[in-house]
Amino acid sequence: MSEAALTRSQVAAMVDHTLLKPEATAADVTALIDEARSLGVLAVCVSPSMLPIHADGLVTAAVVGFPSGKHHSLVKGAEARLAVDQGAAEIDMVIDVGAAVAGDYSAVLADILTVREAMGESAILKVILETAALSDEAIVECCRAAVRAGANFVKTSTGFHPAGGATVEAVALMAQTVGPGVGVKASGGIRTTQAALDMIAAGATRLGLSGTRAVLDGLAD
Repeated sequence: MSEAALTRSQVAAMVDHTLLKPEATAADVTALIDEARSLGVLAVCVSPSMLPIHADGLVTAAVVGFPSGKHHSLVKGAEARLAVDQGAAEIDMVIDVGAAVAGDYSAVLADILTVREAMGESAILKVILETAALSDEAIVECCRAAVRAGANFVKTSTGFHPAGGATVEAVALMAQTVGPGVGVKASGGIRTTQAALDMIAAGATRLGLSGTRAVLDGLAD
C-alpha cells in the first residue's frame, strides 16, 4: 500500500494511542480511552499500574520493564503475567539495553523468553529495543533474538531515552531483519503526519503515538 493510498481510518487502525507519563492519573486514562474511541484507533497503551481498565472496542496494551529495561527478567515476567491477568491483550516489554550494547545477545534472548513464557501465548508480545542507543549490528541481533523468543512485534523505542526515538533507518532495518511474519512498531517522537507516513513506508505496521489527533488530522478520510 502506497503512502498516497493511506486514509485517516487506515492509519488510525495501526495506532496504539499511548499514555505513559509517570504523573498520569486514572482520570487521564479515562480521557485517553474516550479520545481513542473518537479517533477510531486500534489500541490504547498504558502503564501496568493503571490496569484493569474499561476499554471496550479497543485493544488494551501495557508496558513491562518500562522505561529502562533494567529489571530482573523474573520481575518483567511477573509484571507481564499480572498485566495479562488484568486484561492486557498486548505487552510492550523493554529489553536490557545494556546487554545489547555489550553484545550479550544470549542475555537479551533469555530476557525475552522469560517474559514470553510467563505471559503465555494468548497475548501479543512487542519487544522494545531502544534503537537510538544501539548500533545497527545490535538492532539486527536483538531483532533476531525477539523472533527466536516468539515475539509478535519488534518496537523501536520507549520515547523516554535521551538518545531519541524512532527513525526511518531503524524501522527499515528492523523490517528487513524480521521479515513479513513479525510486525514492526515505530514509537517515540512521531509527531507529524509525514513522520508517521515515512515510518509506514519504511516498514512499520504499528505506530505508538501520544499526539495521535495531530497525526491523523493531516490525513483525508
